[in-house]
Amino acid sequence: MKHLFTLLFALIPALLSQAQGGMLKGRITAAGKPVQFASISVPALRTGATADLYGFFIMTNIKPGTYEIKISMLGYQPLLLKRSISAGETTVLNISLEEDLSKLNEVVVTGVSRATAVRKNPIPIAVIGKREMNMNVNSNLIDAIVKGIPGVSAVTTGPNISKPFIRGLGYNRVLTLYDGIRQEGQQWGDEHGIEIDQYGISRVEVVKGPASLTYGSDALAGVINMIPDIPVVEEEKLAGSFLADYHSNNGMAGSSLGLAYQQHDWKFVLRGTAKAAHNYRNKIDGFVYGTAFKEYNLSALARVDKSWGYSQWGATLYDNMQEIPDGSRDSLTRKFTRQVNETDDITNRPVVPENELRTYTLNPLHQRIQHYRVYNHTKWIVGSGDINTTIGLQRSIRREYNHPEVPVQPGLYVVLNTLNYDVRYNLPALEGIEATVGVNGMYQSNRSKDGTNFPIPDYNLFDIGGFFFAKKSIGKLDVSGGIRYDSRHIRWNDFYVGINKENGFEQHAQLPDTADAVLQFPSFRHNYTGISGSLGFTYNLSQRVLFKANIARGYRAPNITEIGSNGLDPGAHIVYLGNRGFKPEFSLQEDIGFLAYLPDLDISVEIFNNNIDNYIYQSRLYDDNGDPVVIVPGNTTYSYQQSRARLYGAEVSVNLHPRTIAWLTMNNSIAYTEGLNRNEELIRSHGTLVRYLPFIPPMHIRSELRATAQRTVGVFSKIYGRVEADRFAAQSHFYGVDDTETFTAGYTLFNVGAGTGITNKKGKTVCELFLQLDNVFNTAYQANMNRLKYFEYYSASPGGHLGIYNMGRNFSAKVMVPF
Repeated sequence: MKHLFTLLFALIPALLSQAQGGMLKGRITAAGKPVQFASISVPALRTGATADLYGFFIMTNIKPGTYEIKISMLGYQPLLLKRSISAGETTVLNISLEEDLSKLNEVVVTGVSRATAVRKNPIPIAVIGKREMNMNVNSNLIDAIVKGIPGVSAVTTGPNISKPFIRGLGYNRVLTLYDGIRQEGQQWGDEHGIEIDQYGISRVEVVKGPASLTYGSDALAGVINMIPDIPVVEEEKLAGSFLADYHSNNGMAGSSLGLAYQQHDWKFVLRGTAKAAHNYRNKIDGFVYGTAFKEYNLSALARVDKSWGYSQWGATLYDNMQEIPDGSRDSLTRKFTRQVNETDDITNRPVVPENELRTYTLNPLHQRIQHYRVYNHTKWIVGSGDINTTIGLQRSIRREYNHPEVPVQPGLYVVLNTLNYDVRYNLPALEGIEATVGVNGMYQSNRSKDGTNFPIPDYNLFDIGGFFFAKKSIGKLDVSGGIRYDSRHIRWNDFYVGINKENGFEQHAQLPDTADAVLQFPSFRHNYTGISGSLGFTYNLSQRVLFKANIARGYRAPNITEIGSNGLDPGAHIVYLGNRGFKPEFSLQEDIGFLAYLPDLDISVEIFNNNIDNYIYQSRLYDDNGDPVVIVPGNTTYSYQQSRARLYGAEVSVNLHPRTIAWLTMNNSIAYTEGLNRNEELIRSHGTLVRYLPFIPPMHIRSELRATAQRTVGVFSKIYGRVEADRFAAQSHFYGVDDTETFTAGYTLFNVGAGTGITNKKGKTVCELFLQLDNVFNTAYQANMNRLKYFEYYSASPGGHLGIYNMGRNFSAKVMVPF
């Protein structure tokens, strides 16, 4: 018994040491001064802490082991250390950071197979973080990206509908990802945006140019990866943040609550968001009827980190109710009118009462977009390599209500279900070569429900592609590239449309009851295949000056509207006609870049040239007499065409951050894109009207002067003030046949902003405030990529203004409270 007690007393300290974790503490400084609010994290454990007012930090209850420890702070070069943590012991770190105002070491993962520094990747990549997005006035996430990244633009239909374009290419040519899962939500439509919570994103990475290598079809123009906000939290403590956002122009009020909790190897994140707005206004149109919206979002995430790797589960719910403007007005007063009868001649519509222009109650003619997603990422460490798997399920429900006498009857009602899958193996490095092999794709089904308009058939689609990617560093030269093969099979059965005898509307007629129905979509089966690839290099003249060059072949299979459409899309007010004989698009793009991250100056020059075979675009349809074809009164008819195209241009950024005036920075950028239509037959018949491609953004020059306080003033920290000038040149290079596009005058918008953090006595931030005033001088303008510019029923107006103008002056106040 004596020996037993002796053994137990000997084991108790050991057991206690195993039960408790280790401690990590220390101080972060730069040039002998404390770095306030620097972040220190242990990525493998998904935990971390923030330095206080004097640079001190402490982390407790860390599981014993050897870990990489990351220290980062805006304006300083990030630092990565490896330390062993022992149970019951304290590890002390005194860390000195090196000042660096550039993003030289920013790490991204989009468009490549492994985490890669921007400077080592030959493909043009841009990154924007949450703080930068918070500084701008944004009604949606795409607007935030457009304002922060040169070369990215958007086709808009009101303040909450933005479709991203990269270097003049958009829709299904831009692949959007949420946490690595490709977003599938009827991307071909003009009248709805990206189904993602703008407040739940911590970081956006944009690949400019073909990225078909790792993602397959639809990445012809590039990739936008939106990474959800997963805050660093301390063990067994609840943390989170609350955000409130208000816009004066359209009364938009948004709020978002995020919560995070960590227990041992597990981490949980939950976020809910709601926002609503009435109609926006400008000094030409007043309040623009039909632009109000309501949006709700909910997302949840759970992650477990183990010695074998990690597994992450996520789920999102998106619900957006968006009004649909049609531009109808009284011909003399130019006041907006509304449709009240099922059929009318537009001129007899009543004027919208003033009180209905400022209400948050949506009018009966609106659309509702719902998107649901569940997914899993898992990584298994296998020796010196790792296997990564992704599987996701999505459902997109799209309803457009366009029947004023029967408001509960949707005109368009489609449900899109998608299964995404991805398996890739990062091989162990061999002779300095890091290689990845993988296969990914999707299965998709689209079904029409209780609607009255059927622009596309019910279809099934199966996509699969395999790829090989490798990279190697040879002295100052970083080389990377790979090859991919894709196959897409799409099919649909005969689709009949008949008359519903109860209400007189059209309906989907099911076999065998098709006697009085019309075969709107004859059956179709086809298989599209393509080979894509890329090869590029980065030459490091020094750690801070480098050249990049890349050549890539992109591939895109035609989307469902381009090959199968035959009907009215009520939200777009367009009858689309597809072409079953289309071939896949193939592009060959060359990129050359120069980057210099100097002590007082950052310079980035990116030049591109892109030739596309079988480019698909819309064109008005005419009969043999040269008159426009009208299938549905009040709606235009477009058919898709295919030709060769060329796009070329450049983006240049020059950012000044003089060390002698450390509080001052000046950021400047210019983006230019030219799009040429190479359809020689069409050029011979229509001349210069068809020389250019549609939806090409004008030259955009942006300059920002920002002052940032270098120290805390009382309770105020991170104080900044900024002045911006946005210059959009006139767009005289447009697709002018049938007035599809018209000349757009140039304009300049001036914006100002300020913000600060507020700290408590312990130096901890208790809230952050962002104030921004856009379009200070209330300039009246029409963006050439704003579809509302062309929402006009008359050929002349008393004031000389046609179409709808963009938003006027807008003040935004945004408050974020961490806890």
